[in-house]
Amino acid sequence: MLLSAPMKIIYIIFLLVLGGFSLPVNAQLLAHKALYEIHLTTKKSSASISNISGKMFYEWKPSCDAWLSMHRYDMLYEYAEMPSVRVTSDFSTYEAFDGKSFNFNLQRKHDGVLIEEIRGSSDKKQAKYSIPKSLSFQLSEGTLFPTAHTLAVLEKIRAGDKFYNATIFDGSDADGPADISSLILSKAEPYNFDASGANHLDKDLLSTPSWSIRLAFFPLANFEATADYEMSMTFHENGVIRDMIVDYGDFSVTHNLIALEALDDGCLSDINKE
Repeated sequence: MLLSAPMKIIYIIFLLVLGGFSLPVNAQLLAHKALYEIHLTTKKSSASISNISGKMFYEWKPSCDAWLSMHRYDMLYEYAEMPSVRVTSDFSTYEAFDGKSFNFNLQRKHDGVLIEEIRGSSDKKQAKYSIPKSLSFQLSEGTLFPTAHTLAVLEKIRAGDKFYNATIFDGSDADGPADISSLILSKAEPYNFDASGANHLDKDLLSTPSWSIRLAFFPLANFEATADYEMSMTFHENGVIRDMIVDYGDFSVTHNLIALEALDDGCLSDINKE
């Protein structure tokens, strides 16, 4: 789940198992909201970027019929030979529990000016965009939406498998489906609360088992033999991403978790209001 500088937003959606829903794995993932601080980790001398900094807000919760996610980025891109640019973006998705429908909506702004908008919906066979108009992609059999992909990775973790390849569609750009190669490296060390220095972290959410995982993304529209970008993360079994490094080749950026809070179940909350 970046900009014109290749900073594609990375979107990973997580699952909460609710009573009354029949799901393919015995997962107990939790609805939550999280705030990440982002900074430039490495860059090659050939990279035009001189610095990247900012924050990402992420929220995920179920409604009564679908999983909902929201990502908000506020980033500053600094360049050696051109003015810096502040980029903000909002991306939201709706993924039906039965996997038959998926809606997506993205807006991206440069210094407050709208420069990109994406909107559309998909079933299991075709993704259709209302913005840009007339854009569509046929989905091959077995293409997954983000939650289904996350569930499949969790199945591989529990089975002790190390490798998993899949095609997903997440609606985060106009490039269409992508192949993702997942490498499950090892079980991660417990989170060190004393060393983190963060005061706004839910300890219960971060006290669950976690794994080190590396993902490589190959957009099907590009026909490239090498990955468009790669991502390393520490992934907790309840759906929380503790940290993440995204490698774009010329540079890499780190996402550090600075705030984490559990959320009430959206569906039960809506019912209680009625």
